[in-house]
Amino acid sequence: MNILVINGGSSTLKATLRELPGGALPLDPPPPLWDAQADWGRRPGAAQIRVRGPGGAGAGNEIAIRSPAEVLRPVMETIWSGPAKALDGPEQIAVIGHRVVHGGVAFQETTRITPDVRAEIRKYCEFAPEHNRLELEAIEESEQIFGPKIPQVAVFDTAFHTTIPQAATVYPGPFEWYEKGIRRYGFHGTSHRYASARAAAILGRDADVSDPLALRLVTCHLGNGASLAAVRGGKSVDTTMGFTPLDGVMMGTRSGSIDPGILIYLVRHQGCPADELDRLLNKESGLKGVSGISGDMREILAAIGRGEARARLAFDVYVHRLCREIGGMVASLGGMDALVFTAGIGENCPPLRAVVCQRLAFLGIRLDAAKNAHPVMDSDIAAAGSLVRVLVIRADEDWEIARECHRLCGTGLAHVGGNSSPQHS
Repeated sequence: MNILVINGGSSTLKATLRELPGGALPLDPPPPLWDAQADWGRRPGAAQIRVRGPGGAGAGNEIAIRSPAEVLRPVMETIWSGPAKALDGPEQIAVIGHRVVHGGVAFQETTRITPDVRAEIRKYCEFAPEHNRLELEAIEESEQIFGPKIPQVAVFDTAFHTTIPQAATVYPGPFEWYEKGIRRYGFHGTSHRYASARAAAILGRDADVSDPLALRLVTCHLGNGASLAAVRGGKSVDTTMGFTPLDGVMMGTRSGSIDPGILIYLVRHQGCPADELDRLLNKESGLKGVSGISGDMREILAAIGRGEARARLAFDVYVHRLCREIGGMVASLGGMDALVFTAGIGENCPPLRAVVCQRLAFLGIRLDAAKNAHPVMDSDIAAAGSLVRVLVIRADEDWEIARECHRLCGTGLAHVGGNSSPQHS
């Protein structure tokens, strides 16, 4: 069974093609037959594309585009033509899986995409405009490329967090907000689900929520976007992102949580319109906003090395807010058995891991300095006597999406997700 996964972001597209057998799948991902990355965030009107096929054969080029949707077709066509060719044609793909950031209250599990599902996804574009709109375009363009007979499946980032108790989802405003769907949803759920399952396997622990000694994890997805999750026995019980992906920890260019009174002040006294607030909070804040340099942690560290004070301040603010939010997740869990770092910064920034674990030493965390400096992916980098394990896990949302597609295919695609129309709660 050939499963194509399309993972669209606000300025990038990742795609992988895997041939999977029937029956149970391993947690460890097999190498893809084909994979691709496209980035249209570096230069306006252009997208850089890299593809890799069987045996590592591949190619890279730049194409002119008017909109992100125009990236998909030239990328997909490399699956059956050119040096990265992996299949003879699009008809050899059994199912297409899409990462969809916001599923709202309608979608609490992976779901077969139908016209009704598309319409519901479109409603949530207002809540995650940088993601849902592009993901919906990818779904619609995929049908044009592959035809309507190849089933498409949506894997929602919010779905993993539907187990969070109501006390953690209700905002302390008028209750009418909650009744209208204004509540904590949480995001990066596909990554948190994979990382928590991988952590349980590494530690040899069964992810059984009914176990009173169920494994308690704080998973830290730290990329350009960042969020934490409190996971007990494989179930999310709290998370830092909320109604939108703007909430929570400081990020590359996003602010994370701030005093809402700041927004009232900017509107009332500086005449700041909603679109400008959106731009400031999503594009000009976080590491970029504080440092004045970049939202890329690598560039922040390089600037610190040059002695630039605002870069050091941006790093210190990032660490402070990250540690504060980790403490909140530990409180929601009633303790912590392991701290998990994943995604670009989480996997590749030893100085950040070192200072965070030093700040949290009162919890019994002790790092092995050598392992932290040069970590093996999917391994424990805590010192032998540490009371809390520290894991570095390579993020693999694409594999988690493929696993979900495979699971649903085994039950019959005609009944994917239970019902083909969204269910409201």
